[in-house]
Amino acid sequence: MNYFQTSPELAQKYTDFNMAMSKHPVTEELKHLVTLRASQLNGCAFCVDMHVKEAKIAGERELRLHHVAVWHESTLFSPRERAALAWTEALTRLPAHGVGDDVYDEARSHFSESELADLSFLIVAINGWNRLSVAFQAVPGSADKAFGLDKAGL
Repeated sequence: MNYFQTSPELAQKYTDFNMAMSKHPVTEELKHLVTLRASQLNGCAFCVDMHVKEAKIAGERELRLHHVAVWHESTLFSPRERAALAWTEALTRLPAHGVGDDVYDEARSHFSESELADLSFLIVAINGWNRLSVAFQAVPGSADKAFGLDKAGL
């Protein structure tokens, strides 16, 4: 099912919400790592494909993209990026007893309240897109031309 065609008003509002993220520096700084990691956790092939291509076009190093899946063991990420990835995992997986104080405290040591709120909205947004794409079986690469992702050369 094409949910954009079936529910165009809501799809447009959600797209507008997503586009508003680009006005916030922290979401622009971390969006490629965060959206890729959440998409990996959610098993969204369409979004993993899209976010790898977006990151490559934006100049992200290929090795770092490979290391997102193993960021806990990788030395390629800054402490701020690691805090963002941990926050992404916590909000994506939502532990039974909520987000741990240790994860929150680490995030707060790297992000202002405003930045952490903005980062959280980015994580909310990608988790929603993941769920829509998984539910309606979006085909990886099927929107490359429309989104300009063919420029990634992958």
